[in-house]
Amino acid sequence: MAFTKEVTIAGDPHVYRLSENLKRYTLTDLGFTTKNNGTFILERSLDATSPYNQGIKLKIMIKPDFSAFKMSTVTANGMQKANIFKREQDQPLVEQYHFIIDQLLEREVLVQE
Repeated sequence: MAFTKEVTIAGDPHVYRLSENLKRYTLTDLGFTTKNNGTFILERSLDATSPYNQGIKLKIMIKPDFSAFKMSTVTANGMQKANIFKREQDQPLVEQYHFIIDQLLEREVLVQE
């Protein structure tokens, strides 16, 4: 998956893009880590019962210059995309997904279109 300016998660009707007010310290406050090349990464479990369980997670990567980003819901190993909106039994995952996205919107990391 390539870095883009706008991202849509499979099953989610909203389109997300990076906020123009995005600051580096906001990302570190929210738990983003930095790779050697400067890319910011956030991986959060969508398991509402325990954040330590191996399950589907939300993965976000932001370029160091904030020009583009990647966002997807992936399996526990992070290798395959997962659609959490497809099955009724994944409703707790959808709730946790919206909670994390709402935090990112509130802190002006993302903008919803």
